[in-house]
Amino acid sequence: MKPDSCKPTHTIALTSPIVFMLWLLLPAQAQNFHVIYSFTGGGSAEHPIAGVTVDARGNLFGSTAWGGSSPTGSGTVYELQRAGAGFVYRQLHSFGNGADGSFPWAGVTIGPDGSLYGTTYDGGTTQNGIVYNLRPPATFCGSISCPWVETILYNFTRGSDGGDPQGGVVFDRSGNMYGTNVNGGSGDVGVAYTMTHSNDGWSYQVIYPFSNGLDGGNPGPLLIDGAGNLYGPAAVGGLPGCGGFGCGTIFKLSRSGSGWTEQTLYQFHDSSDGSDPQGGVIMDSAGSVYGSTCCGDGTGGTIFELSPSGGIWNFNLLYAYNGIGLGPEGNLVRDAAGNLYGATVFNGRYNEGVVFKLTPTSGGWIYTSIHDFTGGTDGEWPEGGLAIDSNGNVYGTTYQGGLQNCADGCGVVYEITP
Repeated sequence: MKPDSCKPTHTIALTSPIVFMLWLLLPAQAQNFHVIYSFTGGGSAEHPIAGVTVDARGNLFGSTAWGGSSPTGSGTVYELQRAGAGFVYRQLHSFGNGADGSFPWAGVTIGPDGSLYGTTYDGGTTQNGIVYNLRPPATFCGSISCPWVETILYNFTRGSDGGDPQGGVVFDRSGNMYGTNVNGGSGDVGVAYTMTHSNDGWSYQVIYPFSNGLDGGNPGPLLIDGAGNLYGPAAVGGLPGCGGFGCGTIFKLSRSGSGWTEQTLYQFHDSSDGSDPQGGVIMDSAGSVYGSTCCGDGTGGTIFELSPSGGIWNFNLLYAYNGIGLGPEGNLVRDAAGNLYGATVFNGRYNEGVVFKLTPTSGGWIYTSIHDFTGGTDGEWPEGGLAIDSNGNVYGTTYQGGLQNCADGCGVVYEITP
């Protein structure tokens, strides 16, 4: 469901040979899977590409790429508010007049002020996407459908500032915002940017323009560590191959004086380790980075670890899907025990996607299928990443399936309980 990839160069990082881990398959545990909301389409919402964000009270926030109460049906931001053992659905904003943004492919981020921040792929003054903020109405509203107030923080032009953001935003400890987009910039393959807040509003600055060389291009969602370094995937670029676009990279951006320095941590090879990393990466307490690729020659996607050692990042292949099915496009999550959870767009028993768990052991990683999507009321095509709450419950979305108000279903939000 992504637009055509574009293209990007920079620092080569040393990597160790690939270390293959133990792959074991365990039967599915479908009893842990629950659909908590089915989108109804039309004036409500339909087709979430992104996953959800969980707040401290266990409420879920997310976006849909289409649908909504606006006549154009250009997407929504919604909340699933906890109510007893279930959730109550509220539409917080409906995109639709063009200038306020269209088609939010990314999810939302809860900012330091408690309000919501995000991006849209399209819309805005030049139809190249926006960065927006949503906050509750200033006056009390007794209705369950009270719309939140949108403020447009930046309009992308697809010039040197880039355009068409697919990823969301992250914040550092000082409240500065960071994100990426996939087009525009000096190589027309996207940039990484920062936005800083002052009394005059938000100011925008490109911190790194990708080139589709060894550094990659079409950068994905960012991760920020405790020192303020940024990590992310680039879907194309890196080593030659993959139809001439390059197979993608994992990169790190670090402050250097008044600017930023890019380091390419890994370049994918296609057949042996996968290609086209699109979902964001996550990090454990030891500084190891975990992520996924959606594709590859002879593989339906891979799960990997990059571990730092003396300035070198060692690549470990944790799992590879067989065949040509589309693998993970969203981020993984990690629970308190170190288990990894993710979802594939296709693959699984019915080739409609699967939620999986990878458990670390002394002999390698054990793969468990948690739920194989059927394309029915349980949903299909889980494109977005996963989220996890303080109780270890895992949440995600599917692009379609669920209620058949839309062709092939409008999508669902699901929960995996321990």
